[in-house]
Amino acid sequence: MLESVGALTGSPWIYVVVALSVLLDVFLPVLPSGVLVITAATAAAAGSTTVAGAASAAGAAEQVPQVPSLLALILCAASASVLGDLVAYRLAWRGGARLDRAIARSRRLTSAQERLGTALSRGGILVIIARFAPAGRSVVSLGAGAAHRDVKEFLPWSALAGVAWAGYSVGLGYFGGQWLGATWVATGISVLALFMAGALAAYLMRRPVTEAAAAAPATTTTP
Repeated sequence: MLESVGALTGSPWIYVVVALSVLLDVFLPVLPSGVLVITAATAAAAGSTTVAGAASAAGAAEQVPQVPSLLALILCAASASVLGDLVAYRLAWRGGARLDRAIARSRRLTSAQERLGTALSRGGILVIIARFAPAGRSVVSLGAGAAHRDVKEFLPWSALAGVAWAGYSVGLGYFGGQWLGATWVATGISVLALFMAGALAAYLMRRPVTEAAAAAPATTTTP
């Protein structure tokens, strides 16, 4: 993957590939969107060092290869994350009785709905935690829509979660690339750190719901 993404780092297509991967993984959590973001950032970090050296050697007079902008990668990944969340939210909102029955049969979705209701009323930190957990983004976005949570409660936390996840992923790739270069070792260590954050987030999401949380009132405002 590192070589394939490296071939795209000098082209705007890297942003398209990242955006599509992040957008679609709310429906297909098996997509390696986090790995892709890290790999692009690693290639960008290593490429920026190479470009700087080439520009210095040439007196900055000749054109040198371009590398992705780290800020653009963060904005691209975060925006795609929020958009995917909203699409899942709206689909679940309009899902009707069939989706409600499917959620009722799923202990994970039912539990997530209960925690989500309390979290949104108290600040919405669960939305941020879920963004790092495997499939947690899907559970929370679908749960918020199916429970008809107010979009004004959900959207700001979805945006904050997207920025936090994108910044963390790009940061891992960037610092890994700066320290170890564009190697499989750098990418592997960064991906391992991402998976560790995901494991911690999954553990926090699985914590039992207290009676107070389960009894928290829900808001049902049309988005």
